[in-house]
Amino acid sequence: MAHPSTNQIVLIVDDEPLNIQALQSVLGSEHNLLFASSGEMALEMVRQSPQPDLILLDIVLPDMDGFQVCTKLKDDDKTRHIPVVFLTSKWEASEEARGLELGAVDYIRKPFSPPIIRARIRNHLELKKNRDLLENLSTLDALTNIPNRRRFEEIFAHEWHRAARTKHPLSLLFIDIDHFKRYNDLYGHLAGDDCLKAVSRTLQSSLGRTTDFLARFGGEEFIILLPDTGESGCRHLAEKIRSAVEGLELAHGDSPVSPYVTVSIGAVTCSNVLSCDRNMLLENADELLYKAKHEGRNCVRMQTLP
Repeated sequence: MAHPSTNQIVLIVDDEPLNIQALQSVLGSEHNLLFASSGEMALEMVRQSPQPDLILLDIVLPDMDGFQVCTKLKDDDKTRHIPVVFLTSKWEASEEARGLELGAVDYIRKPFSPPIIRARIRNHLELKKNRDLLENLSTLDALTNIPNRRRFEEIFAHEWHRAARTKHPLSLLFIDIDHFKRYNDLYGHLAGDDCLKAVSRTLQSSLGRTTDFLARFGGEEFIILLPDTGESGCRHLAEKIRSAVEGLELAHGDSPVSPYVTVSIGAVTCSNVLSCDRNMLLENADELLYKAKHEGRNCVRMQTLP
């Protein structure tokens, strides 16, 4: 039975040309193959994007053995999720046990049977795809289908460290739908859900760069992280979002602010994250959001930290 080619990537780590040719002949029609002839070369390749979905790792390599490579992969948060399959001519049970204890998902002995190795690699890649799908679902908000607070925390930590390294500014928008409880009370919770979806779509479409990150923070609150964005860019986007939401003209018959659904926004820019604190950035955005709501709603309140 023929299997269609997938876009999943398999990294083969082996320094023997004949082994590489054999694996390419067996697996090349189904998967995208990458090759590394040493442990260091493999470790360098997995740090790049896109990362492999599976690593086929020989034990005997010229610079370090496969066990050392596997240990380094599993010790690194960026690579520990990549499944490792040892493919080796070593037949000792103790070697197999060692590899599995280090975190490998399988141990295939050479010489291998082409149908068997195809099936086992296919199964491991299918498991990897399912795990990735579950991981992605666990970081999405079920109602709006945008990232949730858990995913925001992960991205926030990553972008904070990147800003510290590059010395670029980092901005944050905290957004709250005005008088949302009144909206739910008047129109019902199903209409409230539709309102949340419409607002989230508008927020997403207002972002101009792939690096801008939107998440549902909870309830009727949203948060947007803006890497490499200074005060003027932050202020401009915040006002653009405020205007775009009001421009949806979603009727809100019980709002004292506007006949339509509106949002209040707390916006904060950290010019130099080395002089800021991550929690302080969130707290300041929250305080500015409170100020926006206290001072009439449907407005933006902005602050720049040194």
